[in-house]
Amino acid sequence: MYFVRTAAEGDLEKVRALLVESFHATYDDLHGKARVDELIAHLLSPPALKARLLRKDAEFLVADDGRNIGGMGYAVMSKELTKTVMLHLLYVSPALQRQGIGRDIFAELETCFPDAEIMRLEVEPRNAAAIAFYRAHGFTEVGRNENKAPGQSGIPALIFEKALEGH
Repeated sequence: MYFVRTAAEGDLEKVRALLVESFHATYDDLHGKARVDELIAHLLSPPALKARLLRKDAEFLVADDGRNIGGMGYAVMSKELTKTVMLHLLYVSPALQRQGIGRDIFAELETCFPDAEIMRLEVEPRNAAAIAFYRAHGFTEVGRNENKAPGQSGIPALIFEKALEGH
């Protein structure tokens, strides 16, 4: 049984291992292992994960069974968009998918930002499993980001949004 809780610094090594496994399982066939390794080095370095953990306007959650981290989620209040929370990461270990762990993490993240009216995310257009998950949880496609600005990945993404409960 996995329980969702706030991540701690001692979780980061296990979270990074989960993310590395999940990124390769999700994106190797779409972008190639070398490109995925580049993304992991940039986005998921231990300092990058620690910086996310320390942000005051963010929530960094894990699903923990007492021994293992089965999933994680990370969202942050947008500085650019009013009353909008950005869901940046939501990953479940490939071996544990379709057991409700992602749903439980997502449900918790929805309650963590009382001032937010909208949750927004970007998803790889060919990531059919993630798109189906987000649609099943009330998200609708609202646009596209080509991610071609300096410092961005160059990998296009679909933009999805969902009105949060009570708004």
